[in-house]
Amino acid sequence: MSKLAEPPVEVADGYRAGRTLPVRVELVRQLKRRRTLVMGGILFALPIVLLVAFQVGGEPGQGNARTNLMDTATVSGANFAAVNLFASAGFLLVIPVALFCGDTVASEASWSSLRYLLAAPVPRGRLLWSKLAVGLSLSLAALVLLPVVALAVGTAAYGWGPLQLPTGGALDTGTAAQRLLIVVAYIMVSQLVTAALAFWLSTRTDAPLGAVGGAVFLTIIGNVLDEVTALGDWRHFLPAHWQYAWLDAVRPQLDWSDMIQGTSLSVTYALVLFALAFRGFARKDIVS
Repeated sequence: MSKLAEPPVEVADGYRAGRTLPVRVELVRQLKRRRTLVMGGILFALPIVLLVAFQVGGEPGQGNARTNLMDTATVSGANFAAVNLFASAGFLLVIPVALFCGDTVASEASWSSLRYLLAAPVPRGRLLWSKLAVGLSLSLAALVLLPVVALAVGTAAYGWGPLQLPTGGALDTGTAAQRLLIVVAYIMVSQLVTAALAFWLSTRTDAPLGAVGGAVFLTIIGNVLDEVTALGDWRHFLPAHWQYAWLDAVRPQLDWSDMIQGTSLSVTYALVLFALAFRGFARKDIVS
């Protein structure tokens, strides 16, 4: 007995699923939100705060027997930018990534506008792709904003010059710029796990604070576990273990080995979490 043919699905003239909720429209919506402006202001102000701290507290590294990256902050604008990344990579930069990726879907649910977006009709997969693309774009913009402002502030205060290495020697300005780009790129890749955690949680809850806070909390837990030396080689499976692998980019000879391991681990975890987000959201009963 043959199966009856399914009736054709009728759609409105001119409707194209791929044209719904354009990334440009979503980006403009997110840029106008207060939390985006506040986070941008905080990242813009951080280099100025550090500059004031160095002016008030004196030269860094005074009385230290050994020199580290923080102690070279006032040597040049490039050093000041590198120090800003070093001071913020462990925690501060986690917050904008978790915010932009964790608030995106959950906020629509909390406003009870998510079901209306889907009724527009915006396909669920298209909605998530647009939200994710904008969240990652804003996260990258936040990671770029900090060193750019720090480089400008540091150059105005300490002058333009080579990147002084804590291990001795220096990198000329052209090489220093390339190394800073590598640093920013690696920090973004290492933050993909936080972004994926936040995005997955954002598809599971109607509370934006829960998604953002949950991602930040789990990231902190990972950092704490990495400090437990009793775990031995198990720590190598923690993304936090490789978060400062970019320090190999501010050495005389660029070493990629640790950054490659950190990148492969972060990308693997992120892909799994992104897949879980899309799979779960496709089957979720949207009532908000």
